[in-house]
Amino acid sequence: MPEHPNAALVTRGYQAFSAGDAETLTQPLASDAVHRVPGSNPLSGDHKGIESILGLYGQLAAQSNGTLRVELLHVMVNDDNRAVAVHRSTAERNGKRLDAVEALLFTISDGRVTEISDFFPDIEAQDRFWS
Repeated sequence: MPEHPNAALVTRGYQAFSAGDAETLTQPLASDAVHRVPGSNPLSGDHKGIESILGLYGQLAAQSNGTLRVELLHVMVNDDNRAVAVHRSTAERNGKRLDAVEALLFTISDGRVTEISDFFPDIEAQDRFWS
């Protein structure tokens, strides 16, 4: 059975993120896409538009001194233009270590990602790590 197009889209995005390939990473993003990050750390909030989203990703790399690694574990889709990606994130920052299984919820319309929402097992731990 062929891979669902939304699963393929998400998988390509993870590959581009891991490779630091901003051009490929932005191709599936709608110009007004938003990436929502919960919590109360400096990276939390709604990052609206491609430049803001790329800025977030750049800050993740910079704040972790390039140690952030994301390993895609699962991609699940439905027929309502949503996809869920489960991944393991690891990073080091200021003597702290992050190692968590997290999720992203993607909303996809006409082959373009319009919204990404982060889900963490422990938002306070995320805040401590990124603050």
